Amino acid sequence: MSQRLSNLLKSLGPGILLASTCIGVSHLVQSTRAGAVYGFGLLWAVFAANLFKYPFFEFGSRYANATGESIIDGYRRTGKWMLWLYFVLTLASMFFVAAAVGAVTAGFMDNLFGVSALLGSRGIWLTTGILFSICIVILLAGKYKALDSLIKIIGTVLLISTVLAVVLTLNKGPATQEPFNWLNTAVLNPGNMGFPFLIALMGWMPSAIDLSAWNSLWTLERIKQTGYRPKLSETLFDFNFGYIASAVLGPCFLILGAFLIYGTDKVMPHGSGDFANAIIGLYTETMGEWSYLLIAASAFSIMFGTCIAIFDGYSRVMERTLKLLNNWPQAKQDKPGEILDSNSRTYNVTLLVIGFGAFAIIYFFGKSLKNLVDLSTTISFLIAPVIAFVNFKLVSGKLMPGHAKPPKWLHWLAVAGLVFLTSFAIIFIWWKLP
Repeated sequence: MSQRLSNLLKSLGPGILLASTCIGVSHLVQSTRAGAVYGFGLLWAVFAANLFKYPFFEFGSRYANATGESIIDGYRRTGKWMLWLYFVLTLASMFFVAAAVGAVTAGFMDNLFGVSALLGSRGIWLTTGILFSICIVILLAGKYKALDSLIKIIGTVLLISTVLAVVLTLNKGPATQEPFNWLNTAVLNPGNMGFPFLIALMGWMPSAIDLSAWNSLWTLERIKQTGYRPKLSETLFDFNFGYIASAVLGPCFLILGAFLIYGTDKVMPHGSGDFANAIIGLYTETMGEWSYLLIAASAFSIMFGTCIAIFDGYSRVMERTLKLLNNWPQAKQDKPGEILDSNSRTYNVTLLVIGFGAFAIIYFFGKSLKNLVDLSTTISFLIAPVIAFVNFKLVSGKLMPGHAKPPKWLHWLAVAGLVFLTSFAIIFIWWKLP
């Protein structure tokens, strides 16, 4: 193996973890629903969200590689007000995000192992409790590294099977002859019932922008694990590989929903278990019943990886944010890796708090998976312009070496992205005001 290839393999990881996180709710749930309800009418929104969010996710990896610190440290250098704002935004969203991802994952877990079939309606609560407990125990035991390797295999299986299912579906043709609307302009009207779903769809497509901070932390964690400091090009290759993979899968799930459900009397269920069963049914309808176990296991596994990534990501950012808020002079001297102690008391306590908080939200407010997911994704979209702006400011500022600053095309794409995200957020808020 050449030295160049060896170094490239050492840098791979954070981008694939990001892709695993993205492929979860935004793809399996929101993209499928978009195709099922609107056909190809919201395909433009999927492409637009992936395109205009790209710079701000990329900036997380770029900043970590170039400066040797997480982008959360950059928020503190911007001003303590920004760190407090990031802390408040994270605190306001993390329980809902963890609950939404947890509810979907529990649905796929229940579908695979059939707990509800044995215990009735209480089965889904037991499944959720077991799921959260396993996630927390794995992270407390420090076994996430092994899961990272497993996610790469599972993600590849799901990617290949999804693309195959789409090819077979396109060859088979749509379930109805009802014509597709390629540009549904009605959802752009704030008074239209489809507008809130448009915002929710773009909120997590491919994921929430505040997850860019996670990617910067995972980039530094990879350096700590391998002892190799990759070149900027190697870090960006890893990021682009994962981002492009998730961007390809988004339209794939929309196509499945459009061809197999749109225009028929089928309805995507609101309950997590029934929804998971419906998703698996989309694959078996085109690939055959033989694929059921393969797809059910792959879908659950990728959601399981997403769920653990959510718990790990939020615990890491809260651990670092609180450390910076409490002890900035000492914390700013930390070297890459020293800030990533996943056995710290803050990290462990945050894990437990997120688990209990997310379970409480699911228990009291999560009877409708649709409402819970839409609420979480909408919150993520509304806070996106703030995170995007600060990320843009950091990679364009004095801390960044000249060679590491974004090229002109990326600079102007970021400007266009800020206009796009801010415009939709303002329209939504204005429409919601009494």
